[in-house]
Amino acid sequence: MSRSPGPSGPTGPTTEPGRPRPAYLQGHEEPAKILVVGGFGAGKTTLIGAVSEIEPLRTEEEMTAASVGTDDLAGLPQKHSTTVAMDFGRITLHGDRRDLVLYLFGAPGQTRFLPLATDLARGALGVLVLADTRRLRDCFPALDLAEDLGLPYAVAVNAFPDSPEHPGAELRTALDLDENTPLTVCDARLRDSVLDALITLVQHLLTLRPEPAR
Repeated sequence: MSRSPGPSGPTGPTTEPGRPRPAYLQGHEEPAKILVVGGFGAGKTTLIGAVSEIEPLRTEEEMTAASVGTDDLAGLPQKHSTTVAMDFGRITLHGDRRDLVLYLFGAPGQTRFLPLATDLARGALGVLVLADTRRLRDCFPALDLAEDLGLPYAVAVNAFPDSPEHPGAELRTALDLDENTPLTVCDARLRDSVLDALITLVQHLLTLRPEPAR
């Protein structure tokens, strides 16, 4: 499984805008819906924007005085806007026999938006939970959501410049992760780093896929 070129790189016949898809490539893409969740300010919008091969859909609004006392900005000095509905992006992972097209749906991080995240989870094959070690407890509702929905997930710790670093074993204990749940560190601003986190999730999903009947 290899990475597709970025938005400014060569696209070829499979992604070139306005050009019909060649007949020999028809049916060689497998779509997969991935839910991206995490605490408020964990970097979900940034992550999807960094990796998407299309112009990402964002529903960010400037935070106003109405959010005071509702949205906790402790530890988030640069946070001035928030997602109010969803983020959406797409990335293609190229395989030997077919391409896997990931459709990324990002949900708002505040707990009051959990019903919306539940709706966005419909049809998802897996979940990428983005964690911020500055506010680790904020990702607990996202972890609970994935488990309540019975969806497999991986956890990606977003490495902010001022984030405290912890050994993987300590993070697993703090997040109460099963030993088989993937845990990785990424920088949500960097495309290759985000791709690594998504590939980790996809590989986890593949290990859970039942063997085809013979």
